[in-house]
Amino acid sequence: MTHSLRIPDLTIPARPAPARPAGVGPGDAGDPAVNDVDVIRVAGGARLTGTVHVVGAKNSALKLMAAALLAPGRSVITNVPRITDIAIMGEVLRRLGCEVRFDPDDPVDPMVARGGTARSRSVTIDVPGRPGAEADYDLVRRLRASICVLGPLLARRGYVRVAHPGGDAIGSRGLDMHVSGLTRMGADISGEHGFVIAAAPDGLHGADIVLDFPSVGATENLVMAAVLARGATVIDNAAREPEIVDICSMLIRMGARIEGEGTSTLHIEGVPELRPVRHATVGDRIVAGTWAFAAAMTRGDVTVTGIDPGYLEVALDKLVCAGGLVETSGDAFRVRMDARPRAVDVVTLPYPGFATDLLPMAIGLAAVSDGASLITENIFDGRFMFANEMMRLGADIKTDGHHAVVRGRERLSGAPVRATDIRAGAGLIIGGLCAEGVTEVSHVHHVDRGYPDLVADLRALGVAVERGSVPDGPALDI
Repeated sequence: MTHSLRIPDLTIPARPAPARPAGVGPGDAGDPAVNDVDVIRVAGGARLTGTVHVVGAKNSALKLMAAALLAPGRSVITNVPRITDIAIMGEVLRRLGCEVRFDPDDPVDPMVARGGTARSRSVTIDVPGRPGAEADYDLVRRLRASICVLGPLLARRGYVRVAHPGGDAIGSRGLDMHVSGLTRMGADISGEHGFVIAAAPDGLHGADIVLDFPSVGATENLVMAAVLARGATVIDNAAREPEIVDICSMLIRMGARIEGEGTSTLHIEGVPELRPVRHATVGDRIVAGTWAFAAAMTRGDVTVTGIDPGYLEVALDKLVCAGGLVETSGDAFRVRMDARPRAVDVVTLPYPGFATDLLPMAIGLAAVSDGASLITENIFDGRFMFANEMMRLGADIKTDGHHAVVRGRERLSGAPVRATDIRAGAGLIIGGLCAEGVTEVSHVHHVDRGYPDLVADLRALGVAVERGSVPDGPALDI
Protein backbone atom coordinates (compact mmCIF):
# COMPACT_ATOMS: atom_id res chain seq x y z
CA MET A 1 0.00 0.00 0.00
CA THR A 2 1.30 3.41 -0.88
CA HIS A 3 1.30 6.04 1.86
CA SER A 4 0.98 8.96 -0.55
CA LEU A 5 -2.65 9.99 -0.91
CA ARG A 6 -4.03 11.26 -4.15
CA ILE A 7 -7.39 12.75 -3.26
CA PRO A 8 -10.10 12.19 -5.88
CA ASP A 9 -13.25 14.26 -6.23
CA LEU A 10 -15.58 12.95 -3.53
CA THR A 11 -18.39 15.42 -4.21
CA ILE A 12 -21.74 13.69 -3.98
CA PRO A 13 -23.80 15.18 -6.81
CA ALA A 14 -27.38 16.21 -6.32
CA ARG A 15 -29.72 13.98 -8.29
CA PRO A 16 -33.03 15.24 -9.60
CA ALA A 17 -36.19 13.67 -8.24
CA PRO A 18 -37.53 11.08 -10.67
CA ALA A 19 -40.62 12.01 -12.64
CA ARG A 20 -43.98 10.58 -11.59
CA PRO A 21 -46.62 9.29 -13.98
CA ALA A 22 -49.50 11.66 -14.63
CA GLY A 23 -52.01 11.65 -11.81
CA VAL A 24 -49.67 9.99 -9.29
CA GLY A 25 -48.80 12.06 -6.25
CA PRO A 26 -46.07 11.57 -3.64
CA GLY A 27 -46.73 8.41 -1.64
CA ASP A 28 -49.50 7.19 -3.96
CA ALA A 29 -49.55 3.64 -5.21
CA GLY A 30 -47.43 3.54 -8.33
CA ASP A 31 -45.22 6.41 -7.20
CA PRO A 32 -41.74 5.53 -8.57
CA ALA A 33 -39.92 8.06 -6.35
CA VAL A 34 -37.23 6.52 -4.18
CA ASN A 35 -36.28 7.65 -0.68
CA ASP A 36 -32.83 9.10 -0.19
CA VAL A 37 -30.25 7.23 1.90
CA ASP A 38 -27.16 8.62 3.60
CA VAL A 39 -23.79 7.55 2.21
CA ILE A 40 -20.18 8.02 3.24
CA ARG A 41 -17.48 8.13 0.57
CA VAL A 42 -13.82 7.57 1.43
CA ALA A 43 -10.71 7.75 -0.70
CA GLY A 44 -8.43 4.75 -0.42
CA GLY A 45 -4.73 4.98 0.37
CA ALA A 46 -4.94 7.00 3.59
CA ARG A 47 -2.55 6.25 6.44
CA LEU A 48 -4.33 7.12 9.68
CA THR A 49 -2.19 9.24 12.01
CA GLY A 50 -3.05 11.28 15.07
CA THR A 51 -5.13 11.05 18.24
CA VAL A 52 -8.81 10.17 18.62
CA HIS A 53 -10.86 10.43 21.82
CA VAL A 54 -13.43 7.77 22.71
CA VAL A 55 -16.53 8.76 24.69
CA GLY A 56 -18.92 6.62 26.73
CA ALA A 57 -19.97 3.16 25.61
CA LYS A 58 -23.31 2.95 23.83
CA ASN A 59 -23.84 -0.57 25.19
CA SER A 60 -23.46 0.75 28.72
CA ALA A 61 -25.19 4.14 28.49
CA LEU A 62 -28.43 2.63 27.18
CA LYS A 63 -28.67 0.24 30.15
CA LEU A 64 -27.67 2.95 32.65
CA MET A 65 -30.60 5.02 31.38
CA ALA A 66 -32.90 2.04 31.96
CA ALA A 67 -31.44 1.51 35.44
CA ALA A 68 -32.49 5.05 36.37
CA LEU A 69 -36.09 3.73 36.33
CA LEU A 70 -35.34 1.84 39.55
CA ALA A 71 -35.30 4.98 41.70
CA PRO A 72 -37.82 7.85 41.73
CA GLY A 73 -36.15 11.24 41.45
CA ARG A 74 -33.40 12.76 39.35
CA SER A 75 -30.46 10.71 38.07
CA VAL A 76 -27.72 12.16 35.88
CA ILE A 77 -25.58 10.05 33.56
CA THR A 78 -22.53 11.70 32.01
CA ASN A 79 -20.19 10.81 29.14
CA VAL A 80 -23.18 9.60 27.11
CA PRO A 81 -22.44 9.31 23.36
CA ARG A 82 -24.32 11.61 20.99
CA ILE A 83 -25.83 8.88 18.81
CA THR A 84 -29.22 7.87 17.46
CA ASP A 85 -29.78 4.97 19.86
CA ILE A 86 -29.44 7.24 22.90
CA ALA A 87 -32.09 9.57 21.47
CA ILE A 88 -34.43 6.61 20.93
CA MET A 89 -33.93 5.41 24.51
CA GLY A 90 -34.62 8.93 25.73
CA GLU A 91 -37.97 8.84 23.95
CA VAL A 92 -38.73 5.37 25.40
CA LEU A 93 -38.24 6.84 28.88
CA ARG A 94 -40.36 9.90 28.10
CA ARG A 95 -43.25 7.68 27.08
CA LEU A 96 -42.87 5.90 30.41
CA GLY A 97 -43.52 9.22 32.14
CA CYS A 98 -39.93 10.38 32.73
CA GLU A 99 -38.62 13.84 31.99
CA VAL A 100 -35.44 13.50 29.95
CA ARG A 101 -33.02 16.31 29.14
CA PHE A 102 -29.71 16.20 27.26
CA ASP A 103 -27.01 18.76 28.08
CA PRO A 104 -23.41 19.24 26.91
CA ASP A 105 -20.79 17.52 29.03
CA ASP A 106 -17.84 19.45 30.41
CA PRO A 107 -15.62 20.59 27.49
CA VAL A 108 -13.13 17.70 27.70
CA ASP A 109 -13.85 16.43 24.20
CA PRO A 110 -11.11 17.41 21.71
CA MET A 111 -13.88 17.79 19.12
CA VAL A 112 -15.03 20.93 20.97
CA ALA A 113 -11.53 22.39 20.82
CA ARG A 114 -11.60 21.93 17.03
CA GLY A 115 -14.82 23.93 16.83
CA GLY A 116 -17.09 20.92 16.34
CA THR A 117 -20.05 19.51 18.24
CA ALA A 118 -19.39 17.59 21.44
CA ARG A 119 -19.75 13.83 20.90
CA SER A 120 -20.74 13.19 24.50
CA ARG A 121 -23.52 14.63 26.61
CA SER A 122 -25.04 14.23 30.03
CA VAL A 123 -28.60 13.00 30.32
CA THR A 124 -30.80 14.04 33.22
CA ILE A 125 -33.67 11.65 33.91
CA ASP A 126 -36.48 12.61 36.30
CA VAL A 127 -38.30 9.40 37.17
CA PRO A 128 -41.86 9.61 38.54
CA GLY A 129 -43.07 7.73 41.59
CA ARG A 130 -45.16 5.52 39.34
CA PRO A 131 -43.63 5.17 35.87
CA GLY A 132 -45.55 3.78 32.91
CA ALA A 133 -45.56 0.06 32.23
CA GLU A 134 -45.66 -0.24 28.43
CA ALA A 135 -42.88 0.20 25.87
CA ASP A 136 -44.36 0.74 22.41
CA TYR A 137 -43.44 -1.21 19.30
CA ASP A 138 -42.66 1.84 17.17
CA LEU A 139 -39.62 2.57 19.34
CA VAL A 140 -38.64 -0.90 20.58
CA ARG A 141 -38.47 -2.22 17.01
CA ARG A 142 -35.73 0.33 16.28
CA LEU A 143 -33.65 -0.44 19.36
CA ARG A 144 -33.19 -3.92 20.72
CA ALA A 145 -31.58 -2.56 23.89
CA SER A 146 -34.93 -1.08 24.92
CA ILE A 147 -35.90 -4.56 26.13
CA CYS A 148 -33.73 -3.73 29.15
CA VAL A 149 -36.64 -1.73 30.63
CA LEU A 150 -38.32 -5.11 31.28
CA GLY A 151 -36.41 -5.88 34.49
CA PRO A 152 -36.57 -2.49 36.21
CA LEU A 153 -40.23 -1.87 35.35
CA LEU A 154 -41.25 -5.32 36.57
CA ALA A 155 -39.37 -4.65 39.81
CA ARG A 156 -40.95 -1.20 40.26
CA ARG A 157 -44.49 -1.77 38.97
CA GLY A 158 -45.10 -5.50 39.22
CA TYR A 159 -46.37 -5.43 35.63
CA VAL A 160 -44.83 -4.55 32.29
CA ARG A 161 -45.77 -4.86 28.63
CA VAL A 162 -42.85 -4.51 26.21
CA ALA A 163 -42.91 -5.04 22.46
CA HIS A 164 -40.64 -7.72 21.06
CA PRO A 165 -37.38 -5.94 20.20
CA GLY A 166 -35.78 -5.14 16.86
CA GLY A 167 -32.23 -3.87 16.29
CA ASP A 168 -29.45 -5.11 14.03
CA ALA A 169 -29.97 -7.90 11.50
CA ILE A 170 -27.11 -10.07 12.74
CA GLY A 171 -28.87 -13.29 13.66
CA SER A 172 -31.19 -14.76 16.24
CA ARG A 173 -31.04 -13.23 19.70
CA GLY A 174 -33.97 -14.65 21.68
CA LEU A 175 -35.33 -13.65 25.05
CA ASP A 176 -35.48 -17.17 26.49
CA MET A 177 -32.92 -16.53 29.23
CA HIS A 178 -34.58 -13.24 30.22
CA VAL A 179 -37.94 -15.01 30.54
CA SER A 180 -36.57 -18.09 32.31
CA GLY A 181 -34.70 -16.05 34.91
CA LEU A 182 -37.59 -13.69 35.67
CA THR A 183 -39.95 -16.67 35.91
CA ARG A 184 -37.70 -18.21 38.57
CA MET A 185 -37.99 -14.91 40.45
CA GLY A 186 -41.78 -15.23 40.55
CA ALA A 187 -42.91 -13.49 37.36
CA ASP A 188 -45.71 -14.79 35.16
CA ILE A 189 -44.65 -14.10 31.57
CA SER A 190 -46.60 -14.54 28.35
CA GLY A 191 -46.55 -13.32 24.76
CA GLU A 192 -49.48 -11.65 23.07
CA HIS A 193 -49.87 -9.65 19.84
CA GLY A 194 -46.13 -9.04 19.54
CA PHE A 195 -45.65 -8.02 23.18
CA VAL A 196 -43.86 -9.63 26.13
CA ILE A 197 -46.19 -9.31 29.13
CA ALA A 198 -44.75 -9.90 32.61
CA ALA A 199 -46.62 -9.72 35.91
CA ALA A 200 -45.53 -10.18 39.53
CA PRO A 201 -48.42 -8.75 41.57
CA ASP A 202 -46.87 -9.94 44.85
CA GLY A 203 -43.41 -8.69 43.89
CA LEU A 204 -40.31 -10.58 42.81
CA HIS A 205 -38.30 -12.86 45.08
CA GLY A 206 -34.70 -14.02 45.04
CA ALA A 207 -33.72 -17.13 43.13
CA ASP A 208 -30.76 -19.21 42.00
CA ILE A 209 -30.36 -18.71 38.25
CA VAL A 210 -27.95 -20.45 35.89
CA LEU A 211 -27.69 -18.92 32.43
CA ASP A 212 -27.22 -21.31 29.51
CA PHE A 213 -24.90 -18.73 27.95
CA PRO A 214 -23.31 -15.61 29.47
CA SER A 215 -25.81 -13.29 27.79
CA VAL A 216 -25.16 -9.61 28.40
CA GLY A 217 -28.79 -8.58 27.94
CA ALA A 218 -30.16 -11.33 30.19
CA THR A 219 -27.58 -10.58 32.89
CA GLU A 220 -28.49 -6.88 32.84
CA ASN A 221 -32.25 -7.46 33.01
CA LEU A 222 -31.97 -10.02 35.80
CA VAL A 223 -29.62 -7.88 37.89
CA MET A 224 -31.91 -4.86 37.58
CA ALA A 225 -34.89 -6.97 38.62
CA ALA A 226 -33.04 -8.65 41.49
CA VAL A 227 -31.87 -5.48 43.25
CA LEU A 228 -35.46 -4.76 44.40
CA ALA A 229 -36.57 -8.39 44.85
CA ARG A 230 -37.13 -9.94 48.28
CA GLY A 231 -34.20 -12.05 49.40
CA ALA A 232 -31.02 -13.17 47.68
CA THR A 233 -30.44 -13.89 44.01
CA VAL A 234 -27.43 -15.74 42.59
CA ILE A 235 -26.75 -15.57 38.85
CA ASP A 236 -24.26 -18.19 37.63
CA ASN A 237 -22.57 -18.02 34.22
CA ALA A 238 -23.26 -14.29 34.21
CA ALA A 239 -21.74 -12.01 31.59
CA ARG A 240 -18.48 -10.34 32.65
CA GLU A 241 -18.25 -7.43 30.19
CA PRO A 242 -17.02 -4.02 31.39
CA GLU A 243 -20.52 -2.73 30.64
CA ILE A 244 -21.92 -5.20 33.22
CA VAL A 245 -19.41 -3.92 35.77
CA ASP A 246 -20.45 -0.36 34.90
CA ILE A 247 -24.15 -0.98 35.49
CA CYS A 248 -23.39 -2.82 38.75
CA SER A 249 -21.26 0.12 39.84
CA MET A 250 -24.16 2.52 39.24
CA LEU A 251 -26.62 0.23 41.02
CA ILE A 252 -24.32 -0.07 44.05
CA ARG A 253 -24.12 3.74 44.22
CA MET A 254 -27.92 3.76 44.13
CA GLY A 255 -27.93 1.54 47.23
CA ALA A 256 -28.03 -1.96 45.70
CA ARG A 257 -26.16 -4.82 47.35
CA ILE A 258 -24.19 -6.65 44.66
CA GLU A 259 -21.06 -8.77 44.87
CA GLY A 260 -19.02 -10.50 42.19
CA GLU A 261 -19.27 -7.94 39.39
CA GLY A 262 -16.70 -8.77 36.71
CA THR A 263 -16.87 -12.48 37.58
CA SER A 264 -19.15 -15.23 36.31
CA THR A 265 -21.16 -15.37 39.55
CA LEU A 266 -23.21 -12.44 40.82
CA HIS A 267 -24.72 -12.30 44.31
CA ILE A 268 -27.53 -9.78 44.78
CA GLU A 269 -29.34 -9.10 48.05
CA GLY A 270 -32.58 -7.25 47.38
CA VAL A 271 -33.28 -3.93 49.09
CA PRO A 272 -36.62 -2.12 49.60
CA GLU A 273 -35.70 0.97 47.58
CA LEU A 274 -32.93 2.72 45.68
CA ARG A 275 -31.92 6.36 45.34
CA PRO A 276 -31.08 8.43 42.24
CA VAL A 277 -27.40 9.13 41.54
CA ARG A 278 -24.92 10.79 39.18
CA HIS A 279 -22.76 8.36 37.22
CA ALA A 280 -20.17 8.56 34.40
CA THR A 281 -20.40 6.03 31.55
CA VAL A 282 -17.41 3.75 30.97
CA GLY A 283 -15.45 4.33 27.72
CA ASP A 284 -16.51 2.51 24.55
CA ARG A 285 -14.14 -0.43 23.99
CA ILE A 286 -15.73 -1.33 20.63
CA VAL A 287 -15.22 2.13 19.15
CA ALA A 288 -11.69 2.12 20.58
CA GLY A 289 -11.08 -1.30 19.04
CA THR A 290 -12.36 -0.06 15.69
CA TRP A 291 -9.69 2.67 15.67
CA ALA A 292 -7.03 0.15 16.74
CA PHE A 293 -7.77 -2.10 13.76
CA ALA A 294 -8.08 0.90 11.43
CA ALA A 295 -4.57 1.98 12.41
CA ALA A 296 -3.21 -1.50 11.72
CA MET A 297 -5.05 -1.93 8.41
CA THR A 298 -3.84 1.40 7.02
CA ARG A 299 -0.30 0.98 8.39
CA GLY A 300 -0.89 4.05 10.49
CA ASP A 301 -0.03 5.44 13.91
CA VAL A 302 -3.03 6.27 16.10
CA THR A 303 -3.37 7.07 19.78
CA VAL A 304 -6.78 6.34 21.34
CA THR A 305 -7.75 8.09 24.60
CA GLY A 306 -10.69 7.73 26.97
CA ILE A 307 -10.54 3.93 27.36
CA ASP A 308 -8.92 1.40 29.70
CA PRO A 309 -6.66 -0.69 27.41
CA GLY A 310 -7.28 -3.69 29.65
CA TYR A 311 -10.77 -3.99 28.16
CA LEU A 312 -9.14 -4.77 24.78
CA GLU A 313 -6.35 -7.07 25.90
CA VAL A 314 -7.16 -9.91 23.48
CA ALA A 315 -7.81 -7.61 20.49
CA LEU A 316 -4.63 -5.60 21.04
CA ASP A 317 -2.63 -8.82 21.43
CA LYS A 318 -3.90 -9.91 17.99
CA LEU A 319 -2.53 -6.68 16.52
CA VAL A 320 0.85 -7.35 18.14
CA CYS A 321 0.82 -10.84 16.59
CA ALA A 322 0.04 -9.18 13.25
CA GLY A 323 3.24 -7.14 13.54
CA GLY A 324 1.94 -3.99 15.17
CA LEU A 325 3.47 -1.95 17.97
CA VAL A 326 1.06 -1.41 20.86
CA GLU A 327 1.78 0.91 23.77
CA THR A 328 -0.64 1.31 26.68
CA SER A 329 -1.14 3.71 29.58
CA GLY A 330 -3.84 4.23 32.18
CA ASP A 331 -6.63 5.49 29.91
CA ALA A 332 -5.09 5.36 26.44
CA PHE A 333 -3.21 3.19 23.98
CA ARG A 334 -1.26 3.65 20.75
CA VAL A 335 -1.20 1.33 17.72
CA ARG A 336 1.44 1.65 15.01
CA MET A 337 1.87 -0.63 12.00
CA ASP A 338 4.88 0.03 9.76
CA ALA A 339 4.53 -2.83 7.26
CA ARG A 340 1.86 -5.06 5.80
CA PRO A 341 0.13 -6.96 8.66
CA ARG A 342 0.74 -10.67 9.12
CA ALA A 343 -2.30 -12.96 8.97
CA VAL A 344 -3.74 -13.98 12.37
CA ASP A 345 -6.61 -16.28 13.32
CA VAL A 346 -9.50 -14.87 15.37
CA VAL A 347 -12.21 -16.62 17.41
CA THR A 348 -15.02 -14.57 18.93
CA LEU A 349 -15.99 -15.47 22.50
CA PRO A 350 -17.81 -13.85 25.42
CA TYR A 351 -15.72 -11.35 27.38
CA PRO A 352 -12.83 -11.46 28.12
CA GLY A 353 -12.50 -13.16 24.72
CA PHE A 354 -12.39 -11.41 21.36
CA ALA A 355 -15.56 -9.30 21.03
CA THR A 356 -18.05 -10.29 18.34
CA ASP A 357 -18.65 -6.59 17.63
CA LEU A 358 -15.05 -6.38 16.36
CA LEU A 359 -15.47 -9.28 13.93
CA PRO A 360 -15.92 -6.99 10.86
CA MET A 361 -12.66 -5.26 11.74
CA ALA A 362 -10.90 -8.61 12.14
CA ILE A 363 -12.13 -9.64 8.68
CA GLY A 364 -10.98 -6.31 7.30
CA LEU A 365 -7.51 -6.79 8.77
CA ALA A 366 -7.35 -10.33 7.38
CA ALA A 367 -8.40 -9.08 3.92
CA VAL A 368 -5.23 -6.96 3.61
CA SER A 369 -2.81 -9.16 5.59
CA ASP A 370 0.01 -11.30 4.28
CA GLY A 371 -1.28 -14.88 4.38
CA ALA A 372 -4.55 -16.66 5.19
CA SER A 373 -6.63 -16.17 8.33
CA LEU A 374 -9.31 -18.37 9.88
CA ILE A 375 -12.09 -16.28 11.46
CA THR A 376 -14.60 -18.09 13.70
CA GLU A 377 -17.83 -16.47 14.93
CA ASN A 378 -19.35 -18.11 18.01
CA ILE A 379 -21.85 -15.49 19.19
CA PHE A 380 -24.20 -14.28 16.42
CA ASP A 381 -25.07 -16.42 13.44
CA GLY A 382 -25.59 -13.55 11.00
CA ARG A 383 -22.29 -11.69 11.34
CA PHE A 384 -20.91 -13.05 8.07
CA MET A 385 -23.50 -11.11 6.03
CA PHE A 386 -20.79 -8.45 6.21
CA ALA A 387 -18.46 -10.74 4.22
CA ASN A 388 -20.59 -10.41 1.09
CA GLU A 389 -20.08 -6.65 1.06
CA MET A 390 -16.35 -6.97 1.75
CA MET A 391 -16.10 -9.28 -1.27
CA ARG A 392 -17.47 -6.42 -3.38
CA LEU A 393 -14.32 -4.57 -2.34
CA GLY A 394 -12.26 -7.47 -3.68
CA ALA A 395 -11.68 -9.35 -0.42
CA ASP A 396 -10.99 -13.08 -0.84
CA ILE A 397 -13.38 -14.65 1.69
CA LYS A 398 -14.84 -18.15 1.83
CA THR A 399 -17.45 -18.82 4.51
CA ASP A 400 -18.66 -22.16 5.88
CA GLY A 401 -21.13 -21.95 8.75
CA HIS A 402 -19.44 -20.20 11.66
CA HIS A 403 -16.06 -20.06 9.92
CA ALA A 404 -14.50 -17.84 7.28
CA VAL A 405 -11.17 -18.29 5.54
CA VAL A 406 -9.75 -14.95 4.41
CA ARG A 407 -6.76 -14.77 2.10
CA GLY A 408 -5.13 -11.39 2.27
CA ARG A 409 -4.48 -9.14 -0.70
CA GLU A 410 -2.06 -6.25 -1.03
CA ARG A 411 -4.93 -3.85 -1.64
CA LEU A 412 -8.69 -3.88 -2.16
CA SER A 413 -10.75 -2.15 -4.85
CA GLY A 414 -13.19 0.67 -4.16
CA ALA A 415 -16.86 -0.05 -4.88
CA PRO A 416 -20.37 0.86 -3.68
CA VAL A 417 -21.34 -1.27 -0.67
CA ARG A 418 -24.14 -1.33 1.89
CA ALA A 419 -23.98 -1.27 5.69
CA THR A 420 -26.21 -3.96 7.22
CA ASP A 421 -25.54 -3.12 10.88
CA ILE A 422 -23.53 -0.75 13.05
CA ARG A 423 -20.20 -2.59 13.07
CA ALA A 424 -20.47 -3.81 9.49
CA GLY A 425 -20.86 -0.21 8.37
CA ALA A 426 -17.77 0.88 10.28
CA GLY A 427 -15.84 -2.13 8.97
CA LEU A 428 -16.72 -1.29 5.36
CA ILE A 429 -15.64 2.32 5.78
CA ILE A 430 -12.30 1.22 7.23
CA GLY A 431 -11.99 -1.38 4.47
CA GLY A 432 -12.48 1.39 1.92
CA LEU A 433 -9.40 3.13 3.29
CA CYS A 434 -7.36 0.13 2.08
CA ALA A 435 -8.88 0.12 -1.41
CA GLU A 436 -7.82 1.73 -4.66
CA GLY A 437 -10.18 4.51 -5.66
CA VAL A 438 -13.34 5.61 -3.87
CA THR A 439 -15.61 3.44 -1.73
CA GLU A 440 -19.22 4.52 -1.17
CA VAL A 441 -20.95 3.00 1.87
CA SER A 442 -24.73 3.42 1.89
CA HIS A 443 -27.29 3.09 4.70
CA VAL A 444 -24.84 4.65 7.13
CA HIS A 445 -27.69 5.50 9.48
CA HIS A 446 -26.64 2.18 11.03
CA VAL A 447 -23.20 3.65 11.74
CA ASP A 448 -24.81 6.69 13.38
CA ARG A 449 -26.23 4.32 15.99
CA GLY A 450 -22.79 3.54 17.38
CA TYR A 451 -20.16 6.07 16.26
CA PRO A 452 -20.47 9.75 17.21
CA ASP A 453 -19.33 11.93 14.29
CA LEU A 454 -17.22 9.29 12.56
CA VAL A 455 -16.63 11.50 9.52
CA ALA A 456 -15.04 14.27 11.59
CA ASP A 457 -12.76 11.78 13.34
CA LEU A 458 -11.66 10.30 10.02
CA ARG A 459 -10.84 13.76 8.66
CA ALA A 460 -8.82 14.57 11.78
CA LEU A 461 -6.79 11.39 11.18
CA GLY A 462 -6.01 12.31 7.58
CA VAL A 463 -8.79 10.71 5.54
CA ALA A 464 -10.41 12.27 2.47
CA VAL A 465 -14.07 11.60 3.32
CA GLU A 466 -17.46 13.05 2.44
CA ARG A 467 -21.01 12.42 3.60
CA GLY A 468 -24.19 13.04 1.63
CA SER A 469 -27.38 11.42 0.43
CA VAL A 470 -28.40 9.65 -2.78
CA PRO A 471 -31.61 7.96 -3.97
CA ASP A 472 -31.96 4.40 -2.72
CA GLY A 473 -32.02 2.79 -6.15
CA PRO A 474 -33.19 3.88 -9.57
CA ALA A 475 -36.60 5.34 -10.31
CA LEU A 476 -38.93 2.76 -11.84
CA ASP A 477 -41.56 3.31 -14.50
CA ILE A 478 -44.51 1.51 -12.93
